[in-house]
Amino acid sequence: MNVGFVGVGRMGANMARRLKDRGFHVTAVYDANRAVAASLAQELACAACQDLSEVTAESDVIITVVTDDKAMREIFGESGDNLLVNARGKLFINCATLSPQVHVDVEELARTAGAQTLEACMASSITQARGGSLYLMCGGSHEAFRKAEPLLQALGSSIRFIGKSGEAAKVKALVNMVMNINTAGLAEGLGLGAALGLDLKMLREVFSQTGAASRVLETDGEDMQNREHTCFFSAAHAAKDSGIALELAHDAGLDLPLARATKEQYDRMVKEGLGELDKSGIAELTFKDRYKHSGDHV
Repeated sequence: MNVGFVGVGRMGANMARRLKDRGFHVTAVYDANRAVAASLAQELACAACQDLSEVTAESDVIITVVTDDKAMREIFGESGDNLLVNARGKLFINCATLSPQVHVDVEELARTAGAQTLEACMASSITQARGGSLYLMCGGSHEAFRKAEPLLQALGSSIRFIGKSGEAAKVKALVNMVMNINTAGLAEGLGLGAALGLDLKMLREVFSQTGAASRVLETDGEDMQNREHTCFFSAAHAAKDSGIALELAHDAGLDLPLARATKEQYDRMVKEGLGELDKSGIAELTFKDRYKHSGDHV
């Protein structure tokens, strides 16, 4: 099975490395950042494609890990260079966090071209991508899911089939919405603790043993305290993903004030040039005397 990748940033590159380690034939990579694609291609001894159609030609399965809805619609465009050129018989596994309707639309475009798609939304980060322990939520046809299973099993330790196309994207949007709310809440708790002169190591230990415990406390608490915001999941992506959830809420007739407030915080980070910090960098907006940001915060 020949596997191609479109989008080889932090996640895509490590997924490609993982598959090569597991004996899969990674044949082609493509990225808007040509230098990134060329470097990975040299490492994996595969082609660094200049055209999207070349990735399709070189691969039986194409895994896409792109930035947002706009990028996804561009690579599956209905004209010009795109992944659907001569795509009959190919399988596309789409791993980015996107609006559910985009997955539905891409599935229909692929079906018209004689190809199949599967959404495989990832609730994990870079370390899990490299180690093959991703949590994957899948949506699409049962046939596409079965066809993709050997690859999914190499990439993930937990693989869950959610339902038809778009359903996994809904679940992923909610996962990230709640994660982002938890992250913002933790930053405020630790920020207030610091302003009150409390020992933050002690405070984190108390949080972990009480109702304040969360997965985010485990992954981000110490980083917030130490101002270590090396990017595993960027603030810009947090803003985007919370936005997807808010759009779903709007369509369902719901008002989600916590999600809205959290998105405003991450939007502020992007506006002030902090969008490429890890999501834990939201603590820079809540800890007293850290970042000279706009607005009135503790």
